[in-house]
Amino acid sequence: MDDKLAQTLQYLRLRNLSNRWDEYMTLARRKRMSVERLLKLVLEDEYAAKRDNARLLRRQRAHIPEQLEIETFPFSRQPKLDRKRIISLYDNFDYMTTQRNIIWLGKTGCGKTGLATSFLLQALDRGYRGYFITFPELVNELFQACADRSDGKLLKRYLSYDCLVIDEIGYIEVESAQVGQFFTLLGQRHKKKTTLLTSNLGFSEWGSFLRNPQLTAALISRLTEVSYVINMKDCVNLRPKLEQ
Repeated sequence: MDDKLAQTLQYLRLRNLSNRWDEYMTLARRKRMSVERLLKLVLEDEYAAKRDNARLLRRQRAHIPEQLEIETFPFSRQPKLDRKRIISLYDNFDYMTTQRNIIWLGKTGCGKTGLATSFLLQALDRGYRGYFITFPELVNELFQACADRSDGKLLKRYLSYDCLVIDEIGYIEVESAQVGQFFTLLGQRHKKKTTLLTSNLGFSEWGSFLRNPQLTAALISRLTEVSYVINMKDCVNLRPKLEQ
């Protein structure tokens, strides 16, 4: 490949073709490929490479602390978890195609975050935009946005994600202003975008940290209307215990 051609491919951002030029030329000569066949092969490979790069970029931008895949979840260590139901929800993918939420409820360390992450990763791999954030992080962002009056911009950002994971709901108490913003966010995503939630508290305990009985009741009613609820209260802690 001469320098001019290399510059052309670089300008057109055909990185895969540039990296594999000699391979393609060798293959074309060895198999006596027609121009049409070679061009089709090059375009198909370039398309596949760009799609994979876009997939990896979506994963990178999703702010996922640990990319836990469904294939690695230790179902054998959670006999009380309905594995068949989890896999069915995952494979059917209607949580994304019909904008339905999934809520995992259970004690700390039972695998809620890992499952929510795996569902988010599947959405990202299928071309959807998504993001992962813990509830404490979200509350802090809402507080800052309220202080500098950028809450509208922040809500617009979180409304734009096709799939949003909000992890660890219930670990901190929320001020009234943040409760209202949180309710607004989930209300505006209702039936329009998918939200995946994890909480160490059952619905009956949400009032303890939201501290607004009316909004709490309205929020739970709205969430459960279009949500799959996975109760993991009887599941065991999967985290290794430190030796004393």
